[in-house]
Amino acid sequence: MSLTAINGQAVSRICLGTMTWGQQNTEGEAHDQIDFALDHGVNFMDAAEMYPVPPREETQGRTEEYIGSWFAKSGRRESWILATKATGPRKEFHYLRGGPKFVRAQLVEAVENNLRRLQTDYIDLYQLHWPERPVNCFGQRGYNHQPDALWTPIEDVLRTLEMLIQQGKIRGYGLSNETPWGVMSFLQGAKDLGLPPPQSIQNPYSLLNRSYEIGLAEISHREDIGLLAYSPLAMGLLTGKYRGGARPEGSRLSLFKRFDRYGSEPTWEAAERYVALAEEHGLDPAQMALAFANTRPFLLATIIGATGLGQLEANLGSLALSLSEEVLSGIEAIHQDIPDPAP
Repeated sequence: MSLTAINGQAVSRICLGTMTWGQQNTEGEAHDQIDFALDHGVNFMDAAEMYPVPPREETQGRTEEYIGSWFAKSGRRESWILATKATGPRKEFHYLRGGPKFVRAQLVEAVENNLRRLQTDYIDLYQLHWPERPVNCFGQRGYNHQPDALWTPIEDVLRTLEMLIQQGKIRGYGLSNETPWGVMSFLQGAKDLGLPPPQSIQNPYSLLNRSYEIGLAEISHREDIGLLAYSPLAMGLLTGKYRGGARPEGSRLSLFKRFDRYGSEPTWEAAERYVALAEEHGLDPAQMALAFANTRPFLLATIIGATGLGQLEANLGSLALSLSEEVLSGIEAIHQDIPDPAP
């Protein structure tokens, strides 16, 4: 393994996010984004069983279907390192497998459905979208222990994932929205059982949420398991488009009300300061935020999502941006004043 590779294949520093496809983007627009990203050196794409977002029963799976129709049309499946996910348990997903869990029968069913929608024989990186056990994620800061909670033993999940690898349906697996305890439990369990270890951790990471650095960054380095960073622009707050309380037509925060983890006053204050810092140095705020994430030493890749090709092109431009020591010092000063306001 390597912090720059999945299954021994080097991945691009930017990973193409897809969660708007089927909700904010049409199939044609999704295909245009895939073509554009591929033409600009991106070879890594991330999807999920529950996409698009916000999740709804009537649209569930549409994102993967759009990817599958591109594969069928282009014949270029081998051009992509493809990641997708199995949904974790939540009441709102009652329509998925009668309530999703990570027991063997359900994971097998989930993978079969992923493959069918994606029109492919294999998935390069199969991720558990969030833990089955109760944890503090999606904006919850403190951990609330529930000793009577029931969840599939990690050893059982590991054996199912190993079976899917042996069958050739997945080539490797990763974790998502995980805690240090969870990551180490998977790593140790895999070692004890002689099974394949996880290859990645897809967790939130941005200028507004650097909590990954507290407990998981050391694990990334010592255990060779890199971060696949999602929400690097904090749902657009770090682009500057919401300054002064603006809600541009068609933007996620104007369309959907489920992103309250980004709604606190300290979050908006910090976002304003980061945007102002970028402008002070003549930088595009979004590119500054992405360039910061792109250069973290524990990073595997940064997931960027776009609703238009212009936005996608601008985000890809972050790869060419080198942040000065003055800018980095300014970022650290803001972080010290308002650390991780949007976990």
